[in-house]
Amino acid sequence: MRHIALWLLMFSAVAAGAQTAGQWRDSLSVLNDSIRMMPHNTDLRLRKAAVNIELGQWDYAVEEYGRVLQIDSRNLAALYYRAYANTTLRHYDMARNDYETFLGIVPHHFEAQLGLAMVKRKLGRQLDTLDELNQLVQQFPDSALAYAARADYEAELGKYDVALFDWGEAISRRPLNADFVVSKTEILLRLKRYDEAWALLEEAMRRGIPRAALKEWIDRCK
Repeated sequence: MRHIALWLLMFSAVAAGAQTAGQWRDSLSVLNDSIRMMPHNTDLRLRKAAVNIELGQWDYAVEEYGRVLQIDSRNLAALYYRAYANTTLRHYDMARNDYETFLGIVPHHFEAQLGLAMVKRKLGRQLDTLDELNQLVQQFPDSALAYAARADYEAELGKYDVALFDWGEAISRRPLNADFVVSKTEILLRLKRYDEAWALLEEAMRRGIPRAALKEWIDRCK
């Protein structure tokens, strides 16, 4: 049930994304009135926090998620989105704590595992970040994004050989993703392996990636 509740909250936030700032503020006013009448209603508080995020009120969102967690310490939506909000506010230690608590309840949750890895990356914890990304790939071996996340960090660390391998794995799982192709191409160009870079781009175009999406890297291969 908690998984379903979290999914529904995420779906509702996406579906409501077309509202104007004025409409969001009106919604916030209505929610505040409702919360005053039902202060222990966590659904209302979660909706209010989501509106705070839509209005860019990240601190208020964090406070509201905290109130939800005072009522229900294992509320997955509050833990996940408070971590997200704290990451946006660069409160990385707080975000890490929430992601770890979330994963203690739901150990195999892709977004939370990835979020934790990115927070540890921001904290400069190289070995911990690699451990998290390795675990992500092990838990989700069919995920292109898992390999891409690890490849991106490996490239940042200058570990180009393993980054090339992981970009290749990401491309094999999502062959029409131009961003994956250009990321691998960028490393090959940095290593002056121009023939391999051009072959990678040619293969990508044969698969159906538009030439226009690759033009900058095609020109650099000449």
